[in-house]
Amino acid sequence: MSVHPKAFLSHKRNVREGVSTRSRVIMVLERKPSSAKAIAEEAGISYSAALHHLRLLEEEKIVEREGGKPYVWRLTGVGQLRLIDIKA
Repeated sequence: MSVHPKAFLSHKRNVREGVSTRSRVIMVLERKPSSAKAIAEEAGISYSAALHHLRLLEEEKIVEREGGKPYVWRLTGVGQLRLIDIKA
């Protein structure tokens, strides 16, 4: 499992398991904005774990929620970006 650079938090301790779980959540959101339930299912984590990590990412302004319940979560564009290999 690769680690997504946006999974590292600046205001919390970054333990390996948390960074790994947040990486999976972010990778789901890179494909499309989704509800917490859909994120949990696609990432292979529990609904409560998905909500916990979404709220942590929201505090860092990496994700935001829209609409009413069930919220749709999306990436904001804030946070470290992936480095891509550009061939000249």
